[in-house]
Amino acid sequence: MAAMKASVATFRSKLKKAALNMGASSVGVADLDLLRARTPDLLNLVGDDFSRAVVLGMRLQEAAVAGIIDKPTPIYLHNYRQLNYQLDSVALLLAGMIQDAGFRALAIPASQIVARDPMRGHISHKLLGWAAGMGFIGRNTLLIHPVYGAQMRYVSILTDMPLKSDKPLSGDGCGSCVACVSVCPAAAIGANKEEFKLQACFEKLTEFTRLSFIGQHICGVCVKACNGKSNHKKHKGHKK
Repeated sequence: MAAMKASVATFRSKLKKAALNMGASSVGVADLDLLRARTPDLLNLVGDDFSRAVVLGMRLQEAAVAGIIDKPTPIYLHNYRQLNYQLDSVALLLAGMIQDAGFRALAIPASQIVARDPMRGHISHKLLGWAAGMGFIGRNTLLIHPVYGAQMRYVSILTDMPLKSDKPLSGDGCGSCVACVSVCPAAAIGANKEEFKLQACFEKLTEFTRLSFIGQHICGVCVKACNGKSNHKKHKGHKK
């Protein structure tokens, strides 16, 4: 048993090193049992026989985000898509490494919509990222990294490998920062995340799909506002 623990610990370090070498800005491991207690239907669309999730984050280019004023731009869309593609590629490679080590692994697409009312993917990467100690859920309901803010994209690999999990961050969330509230073109962001108006956000995203050279449900306005340099309180234990 001790030998197996040592082997898994070594493999965890190998996975993280590989992810960082392939472009990840942040890596963490989530305990899915912790999330099941909060969100019982978390794995309904992907199978319930996984115990861990390896979560990877990649940072958006600041220059691509800088051009956003009150709507998405073609440059932002390109950066958004390319990061999703890169994340998916890295996730597939890491899932292959886990599978070759004798465990089950399932790479969940970084951005694939499977329902629109409400809009959702196979699983919530932001919840997995929170459980993996990579950030907190902000007023805009996005995962806020302590260094890069909301300017990140994420992907997850589900597995039954008994990897040591990270712990959610301690701290006070957005603190006094309200940078995203007034700039939201849908007026969807309130004083706390429970006030977030998902339908208003979705309707604005649908409107943006009709912009020239966009054609996708993206925005980026609150992402630009939440750049990691805002007045967030310090958090302990965040993962690189």
